[in-house]
Amino acid sequence: MDSAILALEDGTVFEGKSFGAPAERAGEVVFNTSLTGYQEIFTDPSYCGQIVILTNPQIGNYGTSFRDSESGRPYIEGLVVREFSNVTSNWRSDEGARPFLAKHQIPIVSELDTRALVRHLRSRGVMRGVLSATESNHERLVERARATPSMAGLDLASRVSTRASYEWNNSVEACSPSELLRKDAPPRFRVVAYDFGIKKNILRRLVHVGCEVTVVPALTSPEDVLALKPDGVFLSNGPGDPEPLTTQIDNVRRLIGKRPIFGICLGQQILGLAAGGKTYKLKFGHRGGNHPVLNQLTNRVEITSHNHGFAVDPDSLNPSNVEFTHVNLNDRTLEGFRLRNHPVFCVQYHPEAAPGPHDSHYLFDDFVKLMADNQ
Repeated sequence: MDSAILALEDGTVFEGKSFGAPAERAGEVVFNTSLTGYQEIFTDPSYCGQIVILTNPQIGNYGTSFRDSESGRPYIEGLVVREFSNVTSNWRSDEGARPFLAKHQIPIVSELDTRALVRHLRSRGVMRGVLSATESNHERLVERARATPSMAGLDLASRVSTRASYEWNNSVEACSPSELLRKDAPPRFRVVAYDFGIKKNILRRLVHVGCEVTVVPALTSPEDVLALKPDGVFLSNGPGDPEPLTTQIDNVRRLIGKRPIFGICLGQQILGLAAGGKTYKLKFGHRGGNHPVLNQLTNRVEITSHNHGFAVDPDSLNPSNVEFTHVNLNDRTLEGFRLRNHPVFCVQYHPEAAPGPHDSHYLFDDFVKLMADNQ
């Protein structure tokens, strides 16, 4: 294997072996602590513009399956792992992880001390970097990392959004005969889902609870949304900084009170800004499948899946208009809220759980109940 280099904007350089495409990519360097679900991470549009470190020490050992992709292609800029397995052992696998990424020209660096790298980012904060399997000069790579656009102030949601509306009808499928999965609810509600970088499993979950879903581009006007006569509006996850999304924020503000609204991840941040709040960038973000979140309505702790680098500032929201519903038990960041005077609620984490635990699937049922109560 040829060598590959990860250079960070602070001048730190890590060397390893190249397992992916002979390419060079730049982006924000982040880490995810999930033990499984690497294909879902590769194909999550929320990772657009990011080089991802996976802390699980071996990646690639169960290959990839077309049924597990969260979008039509991988969105990560590059992949950093401790050990990359060329051996694939999984009855559901259609293709190895290495060729899956290589055909999209995504570089992989392996045999690198990911523990030291993650400790460095936890101490200094996430930063811009360049992953190269074609360049060996450290100084040039560091300069390229410093020239990479910062994630703060970057509108990536418009880049990854669908260009045309479409209907979605596929529901959740059991991964094995032993998986207990309740029957699909009959379709009762029409939902318009804004695509800011939407994951397929969110759409599957909406269908599973009885929704007929129309996915629309990120800049669709409120008038065009209401013309579809929805029972509810969904605001999706997505990449980048929420504050530059001024048109999307204004559109959502104009929809509040017109229809029930449910937001996830970037959807929460857009709702927070539409409600008059502010967002801020986290030091190294939340990315993993085991983050404890307290549901303050039930006083129960949920283990949840996360992927976000920005958060809503709770002090910027008016408590007479907003009720905080969920809080992160690791750092007390705001993980969910609802509006007191309108049928609107949201969470910062990922209840669709792809990958991740299923503690929060009930939120899709809550959305259905909210639509039923407001018909």
